[in-house]
Amino acid sequence: MKLPTLLTVGLAASVHAQVEMDRLMRLKTDHWNSMRAQGVFNRYDNARLGAASPVPCVNGKSGPYSCDKVDMLSFLSHSQLGSSTKEGNDIWGWTSPDGREFGAVGQTDGTAFVEIDKTGALKYVGRLPTQTVSSPWRDMKVVNGYVYIGSEARDHGLQVFDMRKLLSVKGSPRTFNISNDLTAWYRGFGSSHNIVAHEEKNMVYAVGTSRSSSCKGGLFMLDVSNPANPTSPGCVSQDGYVHDAQCVVYNGPDTQNLGKEICFNYNEDTLTIVDVTNKQSPRQISRTPYVGSAYTHQGWLTSTSDMSFLLLDDELDEQDGTGVAANGRTTTYIFNITTLASPLNTGYYQSPVKSIDHNQYTKDGLSYQSNYNSGLRIVDVRSVEADPTGKGFKQVGFFDVHPEDDAEGGVVEFSGSWSVYPYFKSGYILLNSIERGVFALKYTG
Repeated sequence: MKLPTLLTVGLAASVHAQVEMDRLMRLKTDHWNSMRAQGVFNRYDNARLGAASPVPCVNGKSGPYSCDKVDMLSFLSHSQLGSSTKEGNDIWGWTSPDGREFGAVGQTDGTAFVEIDKTGALKYVGRLPTQTVSSPWRDMKVVNGYVYIGSEARDHGLQVFDMRKLLSVKGSPRTFNISNDLTAWYRGFGSSHNIVAHEEKNMVYAVGTSRSSSCKGGLFMLDVSNPANPTSPGCVSQDGYVHDAQCVVYNGPDTQNLGKEICFNYNEDTLTIVDVTNKQSPRQISRTPYVGSAYTHQGWLTSTSDMSFLLLDDELDEQDGTGVAANGRTTTYIFNITTLASPLNTGYYQSPVKSIDHNQYTKDGLSYQSNYNSGLRIVDVRSVEADPTGKGFKQVGFFDVHPEDDAEGGVVEFSGSWSVYPYFKSGYILLNSIERGVFALKYTG
């Protein structure tokens, strides 16, 4: 008996996506192994560039780093942040009730915590080791002062840590205990690839868990109303593996979805939009492929007050030379989502330099992009409604944390920056570099 055509196509797409994810992880692992063999991760043990005082961007340089309208205020290497592996990954931030600003800095062997003072100087406060073993992939988000940390590490589960513990650390940095200092250790899944937070609804979604589980690596829902006892009300598995997502209470132009909890999922080869209002019965609204797709990685709404457009980054299009990304320049895809049931890829933006894109977040009409070898790229996207082709997009600032390839105009490989956090009220920006450490930056444009 033959499977129905749609099911057959769906299964084939799922298998292809898994093959591409396996290839992507292998490409990264091979590259990082090569970096280890060359001793790259040991080169910045004692680097304190800008730690004592800011290094402004003057004539296109901030110390050894190329820049434009972005000053380096402080830097701490991964070694200085207590990591024995000296390798970084994700980053997120938290502001205490009294206005102190902290960063959770992902590393292969745990999470380091830093405070940014009023001058932009970084102070190492402490660290939380990995729950099981080291892994190059660690991700974290904050909901109501608790940081939720997942990892591709075997049996890692979800660490729940109260960031308020950092407020009482005095003197030397403190290494927190993975048993006694956790608010909870959730073990309803083992490994995960990314953590998605919807703070407004006290929800966390773990994505990229096991494909062989009933959730198929989709949105693994966690109600964190009680951080000491996260519970799972459901799962989104209709379109299989989700690599990353943004979840919101929808207030855009599609009136039939007003007030609903909508997740914009980046599903390896599509933009997939899901209504998760009913956690026991989530509803897939649309599944949209696009020309040039190689590995749909991450994206963000251009505005959470309007919700008419979003930006999508593909992690393999520059590597594979697909579509317009064949020139190797970082390519950002623009989607009109005024009707959630039928998103439309209206155009794209390309960076002036070659690099692979990784994570981007928008704030006040600017997209803060963490693009591996080319570092932080700040793009003005306010023209999107007037011209959704992207022709009006413009790079307005940058800070390149990987100077080794500047003379070549960039290289398409998996070094440099992993992610960025641009949401502090102070305007300070945290950027986490894979091989160097964490940078505190300030956009001056």
